[in-house]
Amino acid sequence: MIKLNNIIRCALCTLTAALTLSASAADLSVSGPDGRLKLDFSLLEGGKPSYEVFYDGVRILDPSPLGFVATLGDFSKDLILKESSSESLEYSYTQSRIKRSSIDVKANKLLVTLTNDKKQQISIDFRVSDNDIAFRYVIPSQPDKRYGQKFSIRVMKEATGFDFPSQTRTFLTPQSHAMIGWKGTKPSYEEEYKYDRPMEERSSYGHGYTFPCLFRVPSEGVDYWALVSETGNDSQYCGCRLGDMSGDGLYSVEFPMAEENNGNGTSEPAFSLPGATPWRTITVGSSLKPIVETTVAWDYVEPKYESSHDYKFGKSGWSWIVWQDDATNYDDQMKFVDMASALGWDYILVDAGWDKNIGYAKMEELFREARKKNVEVFLWYSSSGWWNDIEQSPVNVMADPIARKKDMEWMQKNGVKGIKVDFFGGDKQETFRLYEQILSDADDHGLMVIFHGCTLPRGWERLYPNYVGSEAVLASENMFFGQGSCDREAQDAATHPFIRNSIASMEWGGCFLNRHIRRGNVGGNTRRTTDCHELATTVLFQNAIQNFAITPENLGKRGQVVEDYNAPGAPAPQICVDYMKEVPTTWDETIFIDGYPGKYVVLARRSGDKWYIAGNNATGAPLKLEITLPELQKGGELTLYSDNLKTREPEKSSVKYNGKALKLSMADKGGFVAVY
Repeated sequence: MIKLNNIIRCALCTLTAALTLSASAADLSVSGPDGRLKLDFSLLEGGKPSYEVFYDGVRILDPSPLGFVATLGDFSKDLILKESSSESLEYSYTQSRIKRSSIDVKANKLLVTLTNDKKQQISIDFRVSDNDIAFRYVIPSQPDKRYGQKFSIRVMKEATGFDFPSQTRTFLTPQSHAMIGWKGTKPSYEEEYKYDRPMEERSSYGHGYTFPCLFRVPSEGVDYWALVSETGNDSQYCGCRLGDMSGDGLYSVEFPMAEENNGNGTSEPAFSLPGATPWRTITVGSSLKPIVETTVAWDYVEPKYESSHDYKFGKSGWSWIVWQDDATNYDDQMKFVDMASALGWDYILVDAGWDKNIGYAKMEELFREARKKNVEVFLWYSSSGWWNDIEQSPVNVMADPIARKKDMEWMQKNGVKGIKVDFFGGDKQETFRLYEQILSDADDHGLMVIFHGCTLPRGWERLYPNYVGSEAVLASENMFFGQGSCDREAQDAATHPFIRNSIASMEWGGCFLNRHIRRGNVGGNTRRTTDCHELATTVLFQNAIQNFAITPENLGKRGQVVEDYNAPGAPAPQICVDYMKEVPTTWDETIFIDGYPGKYVVLARRSGDKWYIAGNNATGAPLKLEITLPELQKGGELTLYSDNLKTREPEKSSVKYNGKALKLSMADKGGFVAVY
């Protein structure tokens, strides 16, 4: 075992190629600073690289394969150890668009360098903190008989895997078939989760599972948790997923399906040498706290470019989510401008069809009128048109560098603040290259970017300074299209803080105050959750710009008495409207308090010196909780938004908090927010 020195970034300890490796024992180890999380690296029989993971001595991963096969050589077997080195890492960074604004990273690094039978070399870079593991493959230029050196690589297949003990349970969402769904736009990370399932159960489509993937490993009465994902994927690689389990617990990394994006582009990534693959990450703990609070998705990636623009994040109105396509006209968009202005919000999002229904010239007038009311505008675009059958316009702009720059110049000239780009439908490197091109060009023109109908963002908040968030989840729009999504909303809200939203911003587009998901609050699908549940989602879901589902009909006159706010056409309770004026969208700190995936969750987030504690309940019955939060030990007075358990209507009250325990009750499909 290599002992890691507690010296910042250095103190290298090199082992030479003279080391002899046994076939089964752990030959190299690296632990987190507190010693609880440990990774063992070995070369197994046949020179196959492998690793194991332990937490508090409990096995989290059985021996799991490493390596890959590339055009220039096989790095998954017949490998020998050339050298290894270790060092301690300690540094800090700031980030305005994730769950913490100031992050301190303390980790130990193990770098293992291997050679194959052709004398070709790779290194595996392991980073282990108290609760997180990240690793990647680092590939130098390689000797080549014809040219002397080889400076390019195409990775044909990864051997990388995660082999869980047989008793493990899963919380996973499947990868869909390619070219299905609306106009052939899938896969788009919009499938349902299954909870606490045995590993033997196959995925719904037979293509495995999208990242992130949550696993529960019970051992001697304690539940250990592991969240598996990847980060740092950019134009130099593709997006990956986990295949269906093979053997007795092995999930292997797989590349995109050939059929994705209408067959355009290769499934296998290629990049120049020297280079490195994205990071694969594993967050581990004996509770769910490290899973919810992890920052590993951003800890080891670096910004791709610096921005000269100062981007402002905040709240936004969005007509399409409830009022749909017919609302993309000048008069209705001005109603949302007026609503945003009345609420003190920063933005509105004008959705699909604005170029045809309103037109570029009339949009310029809308920009000017909105700005007079201190409201700025985001515009919707389709990503392209040749890899799906999308007709919603503008099309064929964002995938065309000439048309894209022309529109971005127009937007910059007219003060547009950002774009929402939709309908990508694939994880190939070609598509990741398009994401990066859109982001880079947008930053040149001072535009923030939201992606929709898209892949999971992988460290993009730190990679790209103008990136805001992505959908990549079965999001709020489905509540308009199906009652089943309304029925499932509380369960979804109790899921995403543990999985999808744990490793990336999530543009869910929620907080409905209509009881009926239809314009005028009449007809359509029926929302099952309480209003306090909806308020809680503003804290439970994290995205630097939140496109909320509030509509103009939700705004009643101040002081108006609403006898039945669930009645068709009735405005929302004033206490909810007032809350929506104040809640922030960026956070300085996030703390997990209690919960279980798909059942309930309680989080605390701090913005400046103000804490927001929020929870929701999807257990099927009223839920009583006692909450303690060390950050509030001094006691004081909380403003509490909570359910009336009899009427299910929202109530606002002041509660004395003694620093010990806050007792709360939530209705089924209900929630609360406490502001301190």
